[in-house]
Amino acid sequence: MLSGKSSPVLTDSSPIKEPRVGIHSNMMGCAPPGASFTSGLYIPIPKKKSSKLEDVLSNDWLDAMRSSSPPRKKLFKDFKVGVVSDDSDFGYSSWMKNHPSALNNFEKITKFDEGKKIAIFLDYDGTLSPIVDDPDCAFMTDDMRNAVRNVAKYFPTAIISGRSRDQVCEMVGLAELHYAGSHGMDIMGPNHNVSNAHSNLTDLQGKDVSLFQPAREFLPMIDEVFKTLVEITKDIKGAKVENHKFCTSVHYRNVNEKSWPTIAQRVHDVLKDYPRLRLTHGRKVLEIRPVIDWDKGKAVEFLLESLDLSNRDDVLPIYIGDDRTDEDAFKVLRERKQGYGILVSPIPKETKAFYSLKDPSEVKLFLKALVKWKEHDQKLQRGTSTN
Repeated sequence: MLSGKSSPVLTDSSPIKEPRVGIHSNMMGCAPPGASFTSGLYIPIPKKKSSKLEDVLSNDWLDAMRSSSPPRKKLFKDFKVGVVSDDSDFGYSSWMKNHPSALNNFEKITKFDEGKKIAIFLDYDGTLSPIVDDPDCAFMTDDMRNAVRNVAKYFPTAIISGRSRDQVCEMVGLAELHYAGSHGMDIMGPNHNVSNAHSNLTDLQGKDVSLFQPAREFLPMIDEVFKTLVEITKDIKGAKVENHKFCTSVHYRNVNEKSWPTIAQRVHDVLKDYPRLRLTHGRKVLEIRPVIDWDKGKAVEFLLESLDLSNRDDVLPIYIGDDRTDEDAFKVLRERKQGYGILVSPIPKETKAFYSLKDPSEVKLFLKALVKWKEHDQKLQRGTSTN
């Protein structure tokens, strides 16, 4: 949990080749140019291996790539009893015992609320929009947008995405939300011209900050790696490289699986020269991020604290997401013993989430149910106050 004494920050003033990332003593939206910081928490960086195909094999890159978005028809393991069965019949129903439907358990979730302040955190791809072959075409429906807009009328609401903040802002198109792009490394509060009770974003000292970027000094490095990856993958049919400002993504969803070792090796060869960057896996995507102690879970903690919703017993955070990167947020809520993580998936997956939803259409139904429940609750309160 974040505290007023330490906070995630930019790199220190050591040379770019130094594999170190520091923790700034003050919570700031971004640092002034040329600022240097004392070193703090460092993430150990493994020694890079030589550039051979065996590298990506020994690092389990290919296994992770193959499992990042498994096909619908496959064998599933019942994690509780160790039984393997095909598809969703036994395997899925058994998994659902540990991760029941958030829709079917809606009354249980809201009963637990009983006067608590709900805060909503949402992933974008696969949660508010369907997973599609072209990431640029992952549009949310107008009905989903209205559902999110109505939720934000009653609850502090944030979108936490691996996309760049500007891109996800444009795709969602709602000014009244908080947006955290690049897996939470680029956080912006709502438009302050919007009449909204949850429109303030503050740091731990109570200062109004419109922007929080804990990895700002990595921008030139990320841009350099992006340009390199575009160049070295342009001959791989179906490969797509995106610059999400504080991270770079290499999509291989449309790449023939025979070419996966090639794309993995080329990304590996680039990363070995950047010890301050690390690789993570998403849905058929390789993501290159700064080696900084910051993820979607840390973004949730920061937003809760900046909204004065942390260290309180009357707060119920709900995080809905579908990707591996969302597990960091699920883990935070589980460790805090506060709120619920909801995994969006039509198939069983190992997860830290408490509940599940099958797809974005069920997410929409859940959000609409929250709004309907809140409106009914307010009517009851008004009726009680007039008696």
